[in-house]
Amino acid sequence: MARDPKYDILFEPIQIGPKTMKNRFYQVPHCNGAGSLRPGTQAAFRAMKAEGGWGAVCTEACSIDPEIDTTPNTLATLWDNGDVINMRHMCDSLHAFGCLAGVEMWYGGGESANLDTRDIPRSSAEWTSDYARSAYSHVCDEDDIHEIQQMYVEAGKRAVQAGFDIAYVMGSHTTIAMHFLSPLTNKRTDGYGGSLENRARFWLETLEMVKTAIGDECAVAVRLAVDQILGADGIQAHEEGIQFVELATNEGLVDLWDINICDFLEWGEDAGPSRFYKANHQAPFTKHIRAAAKAPVLNVGRFTNPDDMVDIINSGQVDIIGAARPSVADPFLPNKIDEGRVDDIRECIGCNICIARWERGAPLICTQNPVANEEYRRGWHPEKFEQAKDSGSVLVAGAGPAGLECARVLGLRGYDVHLCEADGEIGGHVRDVMRLPGLSEWGRVVSYRQTQLDKLKNVEIHTNSPMTADSVLTYGADKVVICTGFTWNADGMSHVTMAPIPGVDASTAQFATPDQVMAGKEIGDRVIVVDGDGYFTGVSLAELLADQGKQVSIVTHLPSVGQMTEYTLEAPNLHRMMHEKGIVQYTSTWLEEVVPDNLVKAKVFNLYRDGYERTTEPVAGELPRKAGTEFEILEADTIIVVTGRSANDGLFRELKERKGEWQAEGIEAVYAAGDCYAPRFMADAIFDGHRIAREFETKNPRRPLPMLRERMIWGHDITPSLGT
Repeated sequence: MARDPKYDILFEPIQIGPKTMKNRFYQVPHCNGAGSLRPGTQAAFRAMKAEGGWGAVCTEACSIDPEIDTTPNTLATLWDNGDVINMRHMCDSLHAFGCLAGVEMWYGGGESANLDTRDIPRSSAEWTSDYARSAYSHVCDEDDIHEIQQMYVEAGKRAVQAGFDIAYVMGSHTTIAMHFLSPLTNKRTDGYGGSLENRARFWLETLEMVKTAIGDECAVAVRLAVDQILGADGIQAHEEGIQFVELATNEGLVDLWDINICDFLEWGEDAGPSRFYKANHQAPFTKHIRAAAKAPVLNVGRFTNPDDMVDIINSGQVDIIGAARPSVADPFLPNKIDEGRVDDIRECIGCNICIARWERGAPLICTQNPVANEEYRRGWHPEKFEQAKDSGSVLVAGAGPAGLECARVLGLRGYDVHLCEADGEIGGHVRDVMRLPGLSEWGRVVSYRQTQLDKLKNVEIHTNSPMTADSVLTYGADKVVICTGFTWNADGMSHVTMAPIPGVDASTAQFATPDQVMAGKEIGDRVIVVDGDGYFTGVSLAELLADQGKQVSIVTHLPSVGQMTEYTLEAPNLHRMMHEKGIVQYTSTWLEEVVPDNLVKAKVFNLYRDGYERTTEPVAGELPRKAGTEFEILEADTIIVVTGRSANDGLFRELKERKGEWQAEGIEAVYAAGDCYAPRFMADAIFDGHRIAREFETKNPRRPLPMLRERMIWGHDITPSLGT
C-alpha cells in the first residue's frame, strides 16, 4: 500500500550543514545503556531504526574526556582510538541504510561524580548536585576553559574519524555549556559571567572552534534547553533562550537546533511521562524558536501520530520531527507511514520504563517493544519472525499483556493459536491501569495487540472462556501456555514482614485490594492506602480517591511514596500532586496490626523504632537490639491494601500435577508465562511472553537460549594500552 499523499512532507529531504538528511524523521540523542563498551548492541539497536526509515539516528550523550563519566550508568565515550573503532561500527551500520549518524558530545561539569575515572570535573562554579552527590567540581579559570574547549575539538575530530555526520556541542540537561549560560549556575564576575553575552561566551567560542575544525565534514548541532522550567532563576524560552539562539545564529555557528526544555534533576519535564504530559507538550516553550533560527529546528514531544507530525511542520513549529521514545517503541515508524500501514505503528505509552532501566544502571527496555536492545545479543528483529518448521496448535490461556504478546508472536510464526480469556474483554489488569489518573495511554498495550491479532487468520480470540485443568486437557491443543496473571494479596501479605498484616481481610467491607477498588467496591470517606509495591498503583489509587473528595493517607515502608517513580521521572510531579491534593504521607512506616471497628484502627510503626546499638551478647529468641514499641493509631473507613501480588498459577500447577494425562490428550508441553510465572513489571511480563514464543521449539522455552555477550577476554589485546 502506498503512503497517503498528506504525509509527503515528512519524506522531503532537508539540508543540515554539509549533509543531506533523506527525510524529516530524526532520532534525537537518547541513552540505551550500551555506550561504547557494547559496540554490537549499540550498532544493532541504532541500525534497526535506520532500517526502519529514520533519516538520522544519534548516540546518547557521549563523553569527550575521561574527566567526565556517569558510572554506574553507561554513556558513549569518544576518549581515544578504541572508541573511534567501536563507534565507527555504529556509523557504518547506519550508513548502510542511507541514514545520517549523530553524536552528542558531552561534558557534564558539576553533574559528574566520576565514580569510575576518579578525575575531578571542572565547571562554571564550585558546586555539586543531588545527581552527583558529594562530588564537588573545580572552578574553571581561563586556562581550564581553553582546555575543555580543546577537548571538544579533539572529540569532534574523533567523531569525523568514526564516520559521524552530525556532531553536537550539547547544552541541554545542565551540562557545562548550560552551567555557563544559566544565571542559576553562573555567578562569575570575569569575562565569562554577568551579561548574557558573557555567559554565552563559553558556548559560542566552543562552537566556533568545533565548526572551524570539522564544519566542512560534519554538521554542527546544538541541543539547547531553551527553558529550564525555573522561572527567572534560570534560562527562560521567551527571553534568554531565544536570545542565545539569535546570538549563535548571527555568528553562523549552528547547522541544526535541537530544542527542548528541562533541568537535569527534573528531566521528566523533557521526557515527559504520559501521566502528566501528552504529545507535543513542549510546544508553548519551543514553537517560536524556528523564527529566530536560520538553520533547521527540531524538537521532541513523544510524537507517534503522523497527522500530528504534519501539523507541527506545517505550523512552522519545526522543520524536523525529533523522537526518542517513539523510535524505541517502533523503530519502523517511518517505514510504516511510508508504506500506508499507519495502523501498524506500535505507539509509545509514555511509561518511561526505558528511562527507568538506564537510571538504575542497566540497559534500556521497552514495554511496547520487547525487542529493544535485544537486536544484537539475541538476534531479534521487531518485524521479522522465523517461521516454525513444525507448527501445530497452541492454547494460550489468559489475554493479559503476556498472553496477548505470546499469541501475537506465535501467530506470526505460523502456529494455529487459540487465545482464551475468562473475562468478556481482553487486556487483563491493563484495563484497570488505563483507568487510573493520567494512565489512559497505557491502554495502547492492548489496542496495538488487538489490531495485530485481528489481522492474523491463524489466531482465534475467545472471550468469556475461563479455563480449567479439565478444559485445557481436552481442548485439543498440542502445546499450552498459561498466562493467567496475578492477584493482589487480600491479607496484606508483603515482603516487608513476610507475613499477612493481622486483621486485614479484603473479603470484608472495610478493606479492599486495587482490583476490588477498580471493580467498584464501596470505599468510605476516610481512606488509608497501604503501599508495599512502591510503583504507580498505590499513589495512583490515592489520587483517584482524593479526586473523589475522600480524605486519603498513604503508608509505605519506603523512604518516599512510589519510590520506583523516581526512575521513571514521575516522582517530582507526583509529590507536587500529593501536596496539592492533601494526601498525607507516612514513609518508612508499616502496619503492626489492624483492628476493625466502626472505624478501622491501624496500628502503624516506624521501621527504625528499634535501638541503633546491637546488644553485646545475642540471646536466643530475642532481637539483638533494644526493641522499639512506639506506634501510632490511624483511623479510617477503608484500608486499601497494595501490599504484594501473588501469581495466579493454580491452573498451571494443577496441569503439572496431572502431567501423566498429557500424552493421552495429545499435549506435548505446558508452560507458564508472564505474571502467572512471577509478578513483575509489565514490560518484563510482555518480554516473557514474547521470548517464549520466539524460542518455542527449544527443549524448554521456559529457560532462555544463550545470548551473545560483549566483554573483554583475558589475554587478548586491549585498546588503548596503559600509558598510550
